[in-house]
Amino acid sequence: MHVIDSHTGGEPTRVILDGGPDLGSGPLADRARRLASEHHDFYRSVILEPRGQVAMVCALLVTPVDPDCVTGVIYFDSKAVLGMCGHGTIGLAATLVHMGRIGLGLHKIETPVGVVTVDVIDPNTVTVTNVESRRTQQAVSVEVDGFGTISGDVAYGGNCFYLVDPSPIPVTASNIAQLTTVTVAVRAALWAKGVGCDTGTPVDHVIFYGPAETAEGHSRNFVLCPDDAYDRSPCGTGCSARLACLAADGRLGEGDEIVQESVIGSTYRLSYRKGPNGGVIPSITGKAYVMAESELLFLAQDPFRKGIAL
Repeated sequence: MHVIDSHTGGEPTRVILDGGPDLGSGPLADRARRLASEHHDFYRSVILEPRGQVAMVCALLVTPVDPDCVTGVIYFDSKAVLGMCGHGTIGLAATLVHMGRIGLGLHKIETPVGVVTVDVIDPNTVTVTNVESRRTQQAVSVEVDGFGTISGDVAYGGNCFYLVDPSPIPVTASNIAQLTTVTVAVRAALWAKGVGCDTGTPVDHVIFYGPAETAEGHSRNFVLCPDDAYDRSPCGTGCSARLACLAADGRLGEGDEIVQESVIGSTYRLSYRKGPNGGVIPSITGKAYVMAESELLFLAQDPFRKGIAL
């Protein structure tokens, strides 16, 4: 299996160029469902240790339905097939540039939730224009042992998010373990309560916000992903959900730009324009760097060829 690894703001992306399962044809959403339901061992084997790592997201290249798209892509982590991935799309664009498949300028990429656009500014800097994002519920409260009542908004940005501002815990690198424990508990409480987005999707990501640590930053976030790992980047789809909430509250104007910091200090530049259905069309600019190009082997005699699943 031929793969190229990159990172976007510290969050790794593994682009799978060949060797994936046959998912058939038709809409990418259908092919993503087949990957999730019929090829569980495959996608976990690529991303779990010892081949992968907990923070990694994989990008499986597939043939797009839309002929104007340079590729189709299905994203997944070790626990879930994702609708969209912002850092992964920035990493994918940088990888396609590295391969010579695209150059500078605008390109379309098809995902299971729709077509997104990438503007390649230089070989490492990419702006993603995401699908329309929206807040679906405001001020949803849940009870969490040890922290009492926590309130946040539910928003869709290509995945389903619960956004808490301000965080009940300082959003600092020294608090990553505690932030992980609490956000996992928050998500479990949301599931028990049946909270999700208007697509019928349960909350799969939780974001806590704290003050920025730089002069230009708007805020600093901690993002819990479906596999219980934290996002090293500021999370592109999470930033899309954030923009929808800020716009709905009148806290950010159309076309105004902010800088979102991650818990490790990497940044995205964010802005939006109004969407046709009452939401926002987010723009996320970040930097990605190719790290490795390799061939993965799956030897029959390897006891951990399907990954280490504990």
